[in-house]
Order: sequence, then C-alpha cells, then structure tokens
Amino acid sequence: MVEEMKTKVEDKVLKMPGIVEEEISAKNLFMMCQKLNRNALSELSDEYQIRNCREDELDIWKEMPFDNPKDAKKYRGFMADYFANVYAKKGNLFYEKCLFVCDKNDKPIATAFIWKAYDEFNTVHWLKVLKKHEDKGIGRALLSVIMKELSEVDYPVYLHTQPSSYRAIKLYSDFGFKMLSDPIVGSRKNDLEEYYPILENYMTKDDFIKLQITKAPINFIKRLETVRDNQF
Repeated sequence: MVEEMKTKVEDKVLKMPGIVEEEISAKNLFMMCQKLNRNALSELSDEYQIRNCREDELDIWKEMPFDNPKDAKKYRGFMADYFANVYAKKGNLFYEKCLFVCDKNDKPIATAFIWKAYDEFNTVHWLKVLKKHEDKGIGRALLSVIMKELSEVDYPVYLHTQPSSYRAIKLYSDFGFKMLSDPIVGSRKNDLEEYYPILENYMTKDDFIKLQITKAPINFIKRLETVRDNQF
C-alpha cells in the first residue's frame, strides 16, 4: 500500500530490460477480496505473540516498512505525514487497530491491520514482516488474524501493492484477493497491464496461474473519483 516511496525488492531486484528498481517501486497494483479463502488461514507459532501498537511505539511502526535505517530516515517525513493525514484525525483508533507480532522479548517484528478507508472501504494496511523474520509463516498468520476479524458484510476488502512485492501478491492471492483491472483507481494509475508479464517472470508458474483478475465495483471506483488523498 506504499506509494510515492521506494520499497525494497524482497529477495532480488527485478532486472527487466529498461526497468530499474526505483521505477518498479513507484508502480501501482490493486487487489480486492470478495470472499475469504479459509483454506489459506494459519496459526501463529507459540514463540510469538500478537498485541496492539502502543503510543510510545509509533516511531517503531513508522520505520518498520523499511529494510535498512537509511531508507527509514529518508522516508521519515513521508510516514509522519501519512500518519497525520490518515490516522491522527481518528483519535486513538490507530492504536486500537494496528497490530504487532512480537518475539519472546516483546520486540515488534511484524505489523498489519484493517483500516476503513474514507470511512467506507475495508483495506489491508502496512503488512510487513522484518527481513530477518521472513519465511517463518509470520506474514500468513498475521494476515489470517486480521482477515478473520471481518464478517461477511465487511467484504470486499482492498489493498494497494507494487510489482516488487510479488511474494506478498502470492500470499494475498492465496487468501482470495484478485488483481483489479480498472485502469485508474482514485488518483492513481493502475499499472497491471504493463507489469503483469513481469509478475509472470518472477513468480513460480503455479503461483502465477492462480492469479485472478477482476473489475472493482462501480461504487468503489466512483467514490474514489471524489477524493484526493490516498488512504490505502
């Protein structure tokens, strides 16, 4: 869901002709889940615990999307502005929603939560597992927690991502998320048509063929035409 900022490619740089990492990071992909695939759910290992982010941990949360201190410092202003524009106006709701997965020392190592963008649409916000804790099933377990909180009437659920996050896209797809084909989503261009072939190059064949594409509901597209800020 991060836009206007550089994200790190998770385990390799997408080296396609004429494409550099910075370009990939600025591209937009959107996904929608209309019904949860409960077969994708998993439980968190007993060595971890889930709790809410505390007010004194806001700076920890702001740095979590980044894999190195240099990037965290570079985008500190962006994260501060995003928090002020999207969450701060809702009082303590951010701290009631934002979840941390913590290790045995109560240190946050992953985050995610559901946020009602524009007070209308449920969206997945800031799913992130720290680099050294990847490949332990934490992301799947955390996504399971926040998706299970929703009832049938809370769907569809939306999210924003980038082509570089192809591993996360695979995870979302497992849960029932489909790629949106609408060319414009709010104020942002949807780059699916251009970057769909790149996903094919970097996902396994089995994972890629499971990707589904659909159009967003017209009320969602029309509502986003009336807003200027990006709340997911």
